[in-house]
Amino acid sequence: MKSILSLIIISFLFASCSVEESPIVYGKDACHFCRMNIVDNQHAAQIVTQKGKPFKFDAIECMMRVITEKEENSIALFLITDYSTPGKLVDATKATYLISENLPSPMGANLTGFKSKSEAEKVQKEKGGTLYSWSELKLTLKK
Repeated sequence: MKSILSLIIISFLFASCSVEESPIVYGKDACHFCRMNIVDNQHAAQIVTQKGKPFKFDAIECMMRVITEKEENSIALFLITDYSTPGKLVDATKATYLISENLPSPMGANLTGFKSKSEAEKVQKEKGGTLYSWSELKLTLKK
């Protein structure tokens, strides 16, 4: 009986600390940074800590403001929604970003993320703006 109870407790601990994305409930979840409801499924973002705690954002720029304040080593996942596939979270560190005045984002930074660089280039041809990698974006937004 004691070993069964121990097994249940250990299973619970592993399950409660899993590091994975948490689905964003559009229209219901609030942004961790600005507290606005997350409604735009093409600009939302999320970080998940090493302990598995998710923080959701209504815009990539809100996420970027938080991660510059936090120690990046405590974050296991950086996720953004792929503009070309609304609602789909992708690895933010491998994404390509477009800042274009002709493509507004929820908090006014005109920042949009794409899983595919080729898709970002297509939208850039149509909307104008400048493309950035993850590391370039972090440097640009710190200024």
